[in-house]
Amino acid sequence: MADAHAKPHHDYHLVDPSPWPIVGSISAFLLAVGGITWMRHMFAVAPFIFFLGVLGMAYTMIGWWRDVAREATYQGHHTRVVQISHRYGMILFIASEVMFFVAWFWAYFNVAIFHGDVGVPSWPPAGIITLDPWHFPLLNTLILLTSGTTVTWAHHALLENDRDGLKWGLICTILLGLTFTAVQAYEYSHAAFHYSGNIYGATFFMATGFHGAHVIIGSIFLIVCLIRTYLGHFTPEQHLGFEFSAWYWHFVDVVWLFLFACIYVWGAGAGHAAGAVAGGH
Repeated sequence: MADAHAKPHHDYHLVDPSPWPIVGSISAFLLAVGGITWMRHMFAVAPFIFFLGVLGMAYTMIGWWRDVAREATYQGHHTRVVQISHRYGMILFIASEVMFFVAWFWAYFNVAIFHGDVGVPSWPPAGIITLDPWHFPLLNTLILLTSGTTVTWAHHALLENDRDGLKWGLICTILLGLTFTAVQAYEYSHAAFHYSGNIYGATFFMATGFHGAHVIIGSIFLIVCLIRTYLGHFTPEQHLGFEFSAWYWHFVDVVWLFLFACIYVWGAGAGHAAGAVAGGH
């Protein structure tokens, strides 16, 4: 029976017992409790609890990714049938992410269009100097669009077994992603409004900030793919991990286009024009 289990006569993968779900759950719990209590100034040890959760999550991700990469690359568990299931799972995950951002867009448009219902006479609210959409936001749009072409370059290079093209395509995409994050951090630090105290800042930073977090996650995803590329894990026939990172990165690109058009350009409204005139005087 042990030999039959070791060499199954089917295309499905019976996953071995793993510590990562319970370790990840405990780490996520510590991270959430530490973060909430830290922000509420409830416990002196809250920062320690938070960073303990961060370390636990990082340990979980590294260990879990290592196991999955081993299953796919060396153990041959990711058959065509298993890959189909993985693709469905990734599609559903991205669909859930789409609905996540729909919530933030809904919140923004609700207060922007029906601002009178929340006691705001105009949108943007009086006194808010919005960001110039044709400055850093436009630069970040060009950066992300360019990164979409470089990750596509890397994908086509992989399909053609061009290892150098794959590496350079990934390197360029990662650098562009990190540049986007740096530009957005600079933009945030120089914004004339804050997250707290006004509904415009709250909705703006929630929508764009969560997108920025997704860019960071996508950059880590691509960095892992670059490491695996140097380890020789991907082949033209077996590269599901890279394919999923490319899907995720294109999703991040598309969400940013909607953010740029709706929140930066449309949302700037007359507020930016008034701010520009005030700045000129």
